[in-house]
Amino acid sequence: MSLEYEIPEGYYYTREHEWVKIEKNKARVGITDYAQKKLREVIFVELPNVGQKVKQNETLATIESVKASADVYSPVTGKVVEVNSKLIDSPELVNEDPYGEGWIALIELTEEVNYEDFMDSDEYGKYLEDLEEVKTEE
Repeated sequence: MSLEYEIPEGYYYTREHEWVKIEKNKARVGITDYAQKKLREVIFVELPNVGQKVKQNETLATIESVKASADVYSPVTGKVVEVNSKLIDSPELVNEDPYGEGWIALIELTEEVNYEDFMDSDEYGKYLEDLEEVKTEE
């Protein structure tokens, strides 16, 4: 069974379908292609505040779509140093380019990243396959 989801290499993934890209002492965060496809048409993104401190697994942002509302959890602990303000006027960027123009926040790390908390692209792909298999069995 092949999945129709983009899972680029060089990113780390969470079980809650966030991605994180480590850039020196900062982490860029967004949601995966899988997550944006499940949400469908994104109509609003509630961004965190610049300067806000976040802990790993705490709510970082909220995404609303025509179908549902979903929390985005911070995959790392740190301080928000930049948000993607383009999402205020163009929330659909999350759907159109989840790994590029649709990123959510840049977080300056205040704790060392434990890479064992994440999956690489191959592991995440397998995780999605397992999720899809469970759904087809129900």
